[in-house]
Amino acid sequence: MRKKVQFISGEHKLSGLLESPESEVKFYALFAHCFTCGKDIAAASRISRALVSKGIAVLRFDFTGLGNSDGDFANSNFSSNIQDLIAAAEFLRTEYQAPRLLIGHSLGGAAVLGVAQHVAEAAAVVTIGAPSDAAHVAHNFALQLDDIEQYGKAEVNLAGRVFTIEKQFLDDIKRYDTSHISHLRKALLVMHSPIDATVNISEAEKIYQAALHPKSFVSLDDADHLLTNKRDAEYAADVIAAWAGRYIVAEANEQNKNDAKGASIHRQVSKGHVIVEEKNHKFTQHVSTNSHYWLADEPESVGGNNMGPDPYEHLLAGLGACTAMTLRMYATRKGLAIKHINVELRHDRNYQQDCQQCENKTQGIEAIVREISFVGELDTEQQARFLAIADKCPVHKTLHNNVKVVSQLRAQ
Repeated sequence: MRKKVQFISGEHKLSGLLESPESEVKFYALFAHCFTCGKDIAAASRISRALVSKGIAVLRFDFTGLGNSDGDFANSNFSSNIQDLIAAAEFLRTEYQAPRLLIGHSLGGAAVLGVAQHVAEAAAVVTIGAPSDAAHVAHNFALQLDDIEQYGKAEVNLAGRVFTIEKQFLDDIKRYDTSHISHLRKALLVMHSPIDATVNISEAEKIYQAALHPKSFVSLDDADHLLTNKRDAEYAADVIAAWAGRYIVAEANEQNKNDAKGASIHRQVSKGHVIVEEKNHKFTQHVSTNSHYWLADEPESVGGNNMGPDPYEHLLAGLGACTAMTLRMYATRKGLAIKHINVELRHDRNYQQDCQQCENKTQGIEAIVREISFVGELDTEQQARFLAIADKCPVHKTLHNNVKVVSQLRAQ
């Protein structure tokens, strides 16, 4: 699921793309693209799509002055990139869920290393082909450095496109070194190709040595700097997803802050109440009680995502759980030698047996068939009593009590 988004960074409106899985979102990631690139560069889009297939939602966006974002690139710098990332993280925090994973490609990798301390919720950081500091990027326009210093700016050709680099950009990148890397306090994964012709692999070594554990390094073998080979991008995504799973534990309620308009699952649920609310405006539902949260859904065969039990399975589960609990209480109170109780239920909508009481003989009745098994020793009389007790469980009584459902409708 792809959604175009916009958010404000300083005085500029930035353009982004949020990609989310159709099923449950494990957690959110923020992706920072390379120098003078954009959110739609192949490496960013391929890695994002691959992560989405693994249940990770990814926000990628154009930095100020690039792509569809407002602003003039000539007036931007590494500090503004940091500011843009902070704004992107705040956007996710406010509208969905704060990013737990920060990913940066090339100079974007240096940027996520710099911004990590400003995103408290982030548990892990990934750099891909990244320099150890921002100043490294200057080698891309080394021939124009003297002109920039002398005239205050110069036009440079980067990957076939012309950009204006101002002296303020050079002054800004000199402010950043590797000292902050040792203060990440987050898990770090450094990914780099040994044949990267744009950012030498020695930069990865600098990042790795500057960081404290937990830290990992993965070689991208024969990949180029931009990961133009689709297989390289997908491999990187596979490794990132598997690695991040070790450090990012998404709690159920945190996972589902993706309801942008403030889903009711995040408000207090009164004791004895149940709130059911749409998740994806299809079949998947949030189900919340005072102290628990889970999902309800329909199977894929009828158009659902099979993310949780269907409605009738919930109904059967309620009766089954109540039955087993009631029987256990009875066995304990009577001192019966019952080691284990199992209740299996099914709902049969075409049940026609013993339908003499039906007004319409051609129409069957619905039935819940409950089969109770146990491990233990009971004589014939005890077994009969045990079965009778099952009918006395509260949920069984409710189902047989001609319960009335009172519905109310209100607009929110």
